[in-house]
Amino acid sequence: MPRRVRYDAASRAAAAAAGLLGDEFDVAPLPASTDASALVPAVLLLGADAPAGRWDDRRLRVVALVEGEEPGPWPGYWYALLPAGVSAPILARAVRNAFADIDHVAALTQLEHELFELNEIGIRLSAERNRDALLDTILTRAREITRSDAGSLYLVDETADGTRSLVFVLAQNDSVKIPFRESHLPLTSESVAGHVALSGEILNLADAYHPPPGVPFHINRSFDEQARYRTKSMLVVPMRTPQGETIGVLQLINCKPDFGRPFASVEETERTVQRYSQRHQQLAGSLASQAAVAIHNSHLVESIRRLFEGFVQASVVAIESRDPTTSGHSFRVADLTVGLAQVVDRCRTGPYGDRRFSAEEMTELRYAALLHDFGKVGVREQVLVKAKKLLPGELERIGQRVELIKRGVELRYAGKKIEHLLDKGRRRFTEQTAALDAELAAYLAELDESLRRITAANEPAVLPRDIAEQIERLARRTFEDHRGKRRRVITPDEAAILSIRRGSLTAAEFKEIQSHVVHTYTFLSKIPWTKELRGVPEIARSHHEKLDGTGYPHQRKGDEIPLQSRMMTIADIYDALTAGDRPYKRGVSRDEALDILGDERRAGHVDGALLDLFVDAKLWELMPAWTVSPRPAEKRHPRR
Repeated sequence: MPRRVRYDAASRAAAAAAGLLGDEFDVAPLPASTDASALVPAVLLLGADAPAGRWDDRRLRVVALVEGEEPGPWPGYWYALLPAGVSAPILARAVRNAFADIDHVAALTQLEHELFELNEIGIRLSAERNRDALLDTILTRAREITRSDAGSLYLVDETADGTRSLVFVLAQNDSVKIPFRESHLPLTSESVAGHVALSGEILNLADAYHPPPGVPFHINRSFDEQARYRTKSMLVVPMRTPQGETIGVLQLINCKPDFGRPFASVEETERTVQRYSQRHQQLAGSLASQAAVAIHNSHLVESIRRLFEGFVQASVVAIESRDPTTSGHSFRVADLTVGLAQVVDRCRTGPYGDRRFSAEEMTELRYAALLHDFGKVGVREQVLVKAKKLLPGELERIGQRVELIKRGVELRYAGKKIEHLLDKGRRRFTEQTAALDAELAAYLAELDESLRRITAANEPAVLPRDIAEQIERLARRTFEDHRGKRRRVITPDEAAILSIRRGSLTAAEFKEIQSHVVHTYTFLSKIPWTKELRGVPEIARSHHEKLDGTGYPHQRKGDEIPLQSRMMTIADIYDALTAGDRPYKRGVSRDEALDILGDERRAGHVDGALLDLFVDAKLWELMPAWTVSPRPAEKRHPRR
């Protein structure tokens, strides 16, 4: 198409010069009322008296024709200054140079725009963490910079045994609606994408229906036939990492003159589709390289995430393997806590109506909940799994002690019988023996009853006051054996342990159990958490704090306790109450657990607004149904 040259017909020198230009250019006079933007790109022939500034546009080039005696200064935006009466060859050369300069500036402008776009795309790709959004961005931006009507994206997948395949992960089309379903394809040269993935070379087809002879691939026209579409020009680019690994293929279809306008028909597609230029190849290749790095980094991040997720899961299993009776507790608390956070996130009223949790905060909360009991690895196992007040073996030793006392008492009474025979013979022996046997039976019955009371007191249920008093008396009671030695059934220390009013732990052991939150913080603080997860140790540490400051380990109050920890507290109490697998208590029913949580709210221990959301959302339905045998005893608070 001829390049446009416009001249000022009012200037005799400009009009004369215009007459020297031949058919090489589209020459016409300047319209009187047209502004500069309507003429671009063009070369203007003007006289020295042209209005200054009117044609100051970087997309125009002004060649001025002036008489030798005309004074300056001349406008700075003039491209060339020629004398009136210039020869045709010199004038033509000047006009050609002006057009070359226009093209050069346009090319630089386009290059600047493309570099800016590629840089902007690279920044966006490197910042995107969501895999689906990343893939969508890659394909969308690739289509934009190459003016492609359609496109698809394939990723190379490799199984554990080394078998590789192509995964069709995304498709876009501006002109027709396409039903998409992710699918696996063999990684062979029979398909265009497979051929490019294996060869690592860019493929640029002017017409996909007529590929070059001898190529190993063929075009599957079934989609075109079903969708009434015409795949014509194709640009297929491998996505290769800097290490040379092809991790996917970018397939672009039908380069069009105007990216914003879809094709109305197959006929229009046939008529207007353009072949992809060398510049398109370079742009698509550059973007594909950036995309490969972004996808590779995304895979690395996902691998690290899976690795850390596995570490967290293994840590929870390791923690709970030390205390099998609480198996599953951490996972259930995590589900309940995250569920409550999701309810808070959706809430639009109340004290937390404006509180929102990002995806990263949800992940942080989940990890904190999973690892909230991580510090139990620092608690002695015999305390951690202690189901009764006495440690395993201690009740058996008391039983053996009772048997020894009984044998000693029996020997003492047998000695009395022998002594009677030696001193008095058989006189009144029968009556004396009956009396001694009665005394012995009373002692033995007392010892048996003492052991029964000890066994009952050893249970972690609430200890009745009368049994506690009996245990205290029993610690002072002595029995004389056959050697005249006074023996006790239980020691004062054992009596103190058996006199624990509730639960199975002594004050020292309970303090040791409480220390697990300090151990949790210490251990979790050693992990180099990312910026998004750095709150995990603090959230986990604070789940036993109470709003009124009576919790542990730091007796924090109200808003000093992280909101996430307050949510976890409710989940932790609920699961500890309803779990049916604790050796020191039976699980309670859902309603009884909610009643106890209500008591905790009234006592100022837990967040009432959060508890209301917990109850209204029926978050316990997230949990498996526990087999619970509720009993009509008084409400029992958990040992957590």
